[in-house]
Amino acid sequence: MPPTRRSILGAAGPALASAAGWAVPPALAADPPDSGASDGVVAELVSLASQAHVALMKGDVKGYRSQIRPGADFTLMAPFGGPPTRPVDLSDERWESIARFFRNGRDSSLELIQAYRSADLVVLAAIERTHAEVGGLPGQPWSLRVTLVFRREGEQWLLAHRHADPLADGISLEQAAALAQGRSAS
Repeated sequence: MPPTRRSILGAAGPALASAAGWAVPPALAADPPDSGASDGVVAELVSLASQAHVALMKGDVKGYRSQIRPGADFTLMAPFGGPPTRPVDLSDERWESIARFFRNGRDSSLELIQAYRSADLVVLAAIERTHAEVGGLPGQPWSLRVTLVFRREGEQWLLAHRHADPLADGISLEQAAALAQGRSAS
């Protein structure tokens, strides 16, 4: 039976207080697939994703990258659309540009909606919330629906895919149709 959201969040409490870098925390490296310890792996990945989100919303790309390491075949489907981003697109200059894009994030949180785990794959469906200056706009609330896919490679969990969209509060069918056709959603 999969863990409940409450059990995962309860297990995440101590993990959220821990700081992890590029090195894989022992909880991630040691859990065999059928050990019943999946809550520990999920909780640690939720913690890493949460800490990375807080850092990024402050424009702290170094802090983000110390928590989340993309795999060699990583794909990013950004909340503003456009073609998927791949590791080759993430030069040092691009990371610096990302750092300038996000500013003064506060009240940042990650709400886990659902987690799925197999031996070498964890999928987190979540909502990231923050109050930040994004792309030069004045500070305002931002809520993103996100899907994070982590894959175990050896003893590390790498981010294989991230998809985000700003539809946490929903839009009308007409607005969705306009966006799907490349028109303004006003």
